Amino acid sequence: MTDYLPKSGLEVHRLLVEFIEGEALPGLAVTPEQFWNGFAALVAEHAETNQRLLARRDELQAKIDEWHHKYGPVASNPQGYEFFLKDIGYIVPEPEDFSIETKGLDPEISTVCGPQLVVPVSNARYALNAANARWGSLYDALYGTDVIDRDGELAPGGSYNPKRGAAVVARAAEFLDQAVPLATGSHAEVTGYHVVKDGETRRLEVDTPAGRTGLRDPGAFVGYGGTQERGELVLRHNGLHVILVIDPGSVIGGAHKAGLSDVLVEAALTTIQDCEDSVAAVDAEDKVGVYRNWLGLMKGTLEDTFNKGGKTVTRRLKGDRTYKDANGQELVLKGRSLLLVRNVGHLMTTDAVLRDGKPIGEGLMDAAVTALCALHDQGRNSRTGAIYIVKPKMHGPEEVRFACAIFASVERMLGLEPNRIKIGIMDEERRTSANLKAAIYEARHRVFFINTGFLDRTGDELHTSMEAGAALRKDEIKGERWISSYEDRNVLIGLATGFSGRAQIGKGMWAQPDNMAAMMRSKIGHPNAGANTAWVPSPTAATLHALHYHEVDVFEAQRRRHNQPLPSLSDLFSMPVQAPFSLSREEINRELENNAQGILGYVVRWVQQGVGCSKVPDINDVGLMEDRATCRISSQHIANWLRHGLTTRDEVTSIFERMASVVDAQNAGDPLYRPMAENYQSVAFQAALDLALHGADQPSGYTEPILHAARRRRKARDAAAR
Repeated sequence: MTDYLPKSGLEVHRLLVEFIEGEALPGLAVTPEQFWNGFAALVAEHAETNQRLLARRDELQAKIDEWHHKYGPVASNPQGYEFFLKDIGYIVPEPEDFSIETKGLDPEISTVCGPQLVVPVSNARYALNAANARWGSLYDALYGTDVIDRDGELAPGGSYNPKRGAAVVARAAEFLDQAVPLATGSHAEVTGYHVVKDGETRRLEVDTPAGRTGLRDPGAFVGYGGTQERGELVLRHNGLHVILVIDPGSVIGGAHKAGLSDVLVEAALTTIQDCEDSVAAVDAEDKVGVYRNWLGLMKGTLEDTFNKGGKTVTRRLKGDRTYKDANGQELVLKGRSLLLVRNVGHLMTTDAVLRDGKPIGEGLMDAAVTALCALHDQGRNSRTGAIYIVKPKMHGPEEVRFACAIFASVERMLGLEPNRIKIGIMDEERRTSANLKAAIYEARHRVFFINTGFLDRTGDELHTSMEAGAALRKDEIKGERWISSYEDRNVLIGLATGFSGRAQIGKGMWAQPDNMAAMMRSKIGHPNAGANTAWVPSPTAATLHALHYHEVDVFEAQRRRHNQPLPSLSDLFSMPVQAPFSLSREEINRELENNAQGILGYVVRWVQQGVGCSKVPDINDVGLMEDRATCRISSQHIANWLRHGLTTRDEVTSIFERMASVVDAQNAGDPLYRPMAENYQSVAFQAALDLALHGADQPSGYTEPILHAARRRRKARDAAAR
């Protein structure tokens, strides 16, 4: 039986056909004929433009490389460099002032600020955990992380530690005093919470040693519910809800003077279900798995059964939370995070669908299929019916316009009203950063967020400036002026184009999931900067980061920043280089080892097991979240140092071989792991090494072409061995 079936002039892999016709289309008004005819027309309409835009990237990069060969680093002639970029069309004319016109956005996007999760939709368990992370236990988050000191008598231990528990309760009371303070006294002193009827309304009163009092803002009490044994009180601050769980019969509640057994905070308001950087989907089988999970989320039927602690657990999507409001009427709070889906960028192709015998643009397929699956939402996810697609790795306004044209074609093929599909613009490539206002203008009718993906942005900076000179060490790059300029320009341009109160301005990921104390010290800078949301690596991190949005009124921060001066393009293009002789041999080797270890640790799981995002121990055994963006930075950094003579191919190869043993030891407990130090010709080791040795030749420095080819080879060998 052939693997491909003819559909409207296309050759479509039978697994995709079976999914579309057997799972995605039933229950919709879209017929198979309508879908395939529309899909074929979509591909025919946009395939040539896709190729032209990719060729334009290469053309501009070649001209930038030539400029650097003539003039050296940007710092040697900053005005000339900026003039040159305008002359070649890298920088385009800025549009007149305007405000975005997007309509039909959910409040989680437009008017409520809070954390955002990003999760590989290929992993059903992770996808469900993230979707269910709308609510998080503050007690659990504090008890289980280093936000509460883990030393001495506060050490978690093997069983419940009452002293640590008391510290958690005290820290939660401090949060309540800040977010929903009492008229007098502290939540730490409360001996009883009471819902008191006052005519047709209810209010919250509390008992303290000094007597009965209420909330400083009585309107912060918005609802109540539960049973006589276990009650729940709903409070609200800065648009976010906090639920006090009163359960004197529980271990925690029994030790609390008012029976307060937990504090639930509204945490991950939105979640990006990712088809891109955190996913290893290289063929029709993988893509159908990704689409099937996204469809299950939209239908509300996705579930996953797994073993946890010796018990079989089935995870499903949580339902909404129902209460009575202060007037005794029904109050319904969403039980799940608002789900967005990230498609792949414009670069990659997929042989899941062939046109004239050649693979089509994967982004075209993603747009059509993820939007089709989203039609099953029926208000479970978006209350407005919006379809939220995050589009990554776009280079400049022309590529944003192209993405919008694709979405318009999808709307026509599915019979949707114009602009039903919303676009999230990842500001993670330098040509987009330099032309952000123009990029937003192209999407002004459907844009719902802009987000600074600083990891990919750093990888693109390294590749774009490859010929300028030797890059600084990675830790030094983080503190450079161009990064702060990039982050500030993103917020200020978003505010100037009308995002405040309408759409999201987002910030990037905290990459150390085990270091929550540092996250709490650092990540408050994001709402203070005027960002509506910021990425976090786990539901626990979302629960903790949510506290920042109680501490900071983001809309007030945006008002404060609205008229601040915009950093110049010269700031944005200011990435410095260093003389190759400025570093010692030891410093160079240490940096190369760190990069090589990170690449190997990530790539080996990607190639061997199809894991697109994982916590990889660095050279100091600190667990860091790694995906293709972080891998892009490390590989481009080595490629840059190779290009400028700080190291040699033989030295890089030797370092990769040494680091393979380190990575093997770090993965010794994984029964699925295949050691690399035993076979330097293995697919995984060679893919990791190729990313460094051939990094300068990769399109825009992306890792996908090498990784996809290696994963397909590994899958083919595994299939042949079975």
